[in-house]
Amino acid sequence: MNSTFENNVLTIYPEGNIDTSNAEQVGAEFDEIRAKNPDGKLVLDLENLKYISSAGLRQILRLKKKESDFEIINCSSDIYEVFEMTGFSEMMTISKAYRKMSVDGCEVIGEGSNGVVYRLNPDTIIKVYRNSDALDDIKRERELAKTALVLGVNTAIPFDVVKVGDKYGSVFELLSAKSITKLIIAEPENKDKYIKIFADMLKEIHNTPVKEGLLPSGKQTALGWAKWLEGHIPNETEEKLVKMIEAVPDSNMMLHGDYHTNNVHYANGEAILIDMDTLATGNPVFEFASIFLAYEGYGELDKSKVEDFLKIDWDTAQYILYKLIDLYYEDKDEEFRKSVLDKAKVIGYTRALRRTIKRNPDDKELIEHYKKELIEYVDKVDELAL
Repeated sequence: MNSTFENNVLTIYPEGNIDTSNAEQVGAEFDEIRAKNPDGKLVLDLENLKYISSAGLRQILRLKKKESDFEIINCSSDIYEVFEMTGFSEMMTISKAYRKMSVDGCEVIGEGSNGVVYRLNPDTIIKVYRNSDALDDIKRERELAKTALVLGVNTAIPFDVVKVGDKYGSVFELLSAKSITKLIIAEPENKDKYIKIFADMLKEIHNTPVKEGLLPSGKQTALGWAKWLEGHIPNETEEKLVKMIEAVPDSNMMLHGDYHTNNVHYANGEAILIDMDTLATGNPVFEFASIFLAYEGYGELDKSKVEDFLKIDWDTAQYILYKLIDLYYEDKDEEFRKSVLDKAKVIGYTRALRRTIKRNPDDKELIEHYKKELIEYVDKVDELAL
């Protein structure tokens, strides 16, 4: 068997079978390898283990009793079933191997800060996470998708976790659906129809109550952005900004958090929401801040940023943004609809300025642009709630 010792983790890779004929020898090899690297965590990688008998299980149990930090990874389905049947999976941390897949040649249908979404075939999509250690993120997003589905929001259904190169992916069912973006591009004469579907889905999300504590607060997230900017913007601007966010009434209504036309798909007469890792609760102003950035804010100095992200031209992006507000607030007057974007810009520029300072501190032109716009809109707006 092979082994590696990296970052204070000793990983041993048994191959073949562990049964009565060789269990004691395998145990001795475990001990010999461990003696050479006595410190740190011990991991057994069972990707190439084909069979284990009760004699082999005893050797693993012996290791578990000796090791304070011990884990088994990459079990085949058959080996994992043995561990489950014998109760080993309740005594120690054991994880299955993940099916390997490739996205070479697959169409990109969405992209965000956490990952890229590909269409695998007419029935399924896969979100490949940028973080190579994203299992916790995947688990969280799958739980959020399930939460939204149980609460009545039509979402893509996750059914598998896979490996894509050195990254993890989550596979979702999305039967023959096309994004609202692609439908608008394919049928520009019907764009108002598809933006109406887009707006109706947003209303449905915002009218979905969520049990307290189940999702993060959009208000608290925005408050964190504003407080982070202390020292980067004038004191009076930062103080007014924080007070306005604090004054927004708490709400248990659902927010998507990354709502744009690439994340809403349509098939068989119904809209389907994808990319659920940003779900939160709160006032719609926090949602419209994200929408403003996607359709306008991030492209104010370079329109290609919006065009590359949304896969539509700038004029179409502008049309969708303003039409969405008109349809969402169709019962409100023009003055109110105009105020929606002014309020959203306060939160949007707060987020954009913090993000740019953290990620692109050398982009002085963009930082100064967002700072100028934030100061202007904080001065212009006196309350944020919608």
